[in-house]
Amino acid sequence: MLKKIAADVILGRDVTIYDFVNLYGCEIGDGSRIGAFVEIQKNACVGKNCKISSHTFICEGVIIEDEVFVGHNVTFINDLYPRAVNPSGHLQTECDWECIATVVKRGASIGSGATILAGITIGERALIGAGSVVTRDIPPDAVFAGNPAAFIRSINQNQTRSWKKSP
Repeated sequence: MLKKIAADVILGRDVTIYDFVNLYGCEIGDGSRIGAFVEIQKNACVGKNCKISSHTFICEGVIIEDEVFVGHNVTFINDLYPRAVNPSGHLQTECDWECIATVVKRGASIGSGATILAGITIGERALIGAGSVVTRDIPPDAVFAGNPAAFIRSINQNQTRSWKKSP
């Protein structure tokens, strides 16, 4: 087992964390599950009862509200103009770029392999299709998919909980 959980991580009650994770300076809410090979950076927040699937990267500045599903291998971006060096040719430091916040609202779902660009808000209960590249805000109760992600259809409230448990 290899889990790298820094001392500054705030964990809620009953959080499940699988092996091979890297968590530092972040907050994870009650009842959430963090899959294997996930990195969650400083100043990121995962709400209550979320599921973060394996191989996902949640960078600084990402806020994930309660009851959000994040599929396998989802990547969040926090820099609109990434560069290795500053204008003087030295490797960039935190002083050389601006972290742009991203928010995923309550009950949203993000499909496997999606990329979420910086500064995006994904609305409540929205659904992002697998492999999508989200380049703009997504309204609540909407399905978006593709590259760039485009509107597919609306979701009515009954569809968000239409699955049935096996007897």
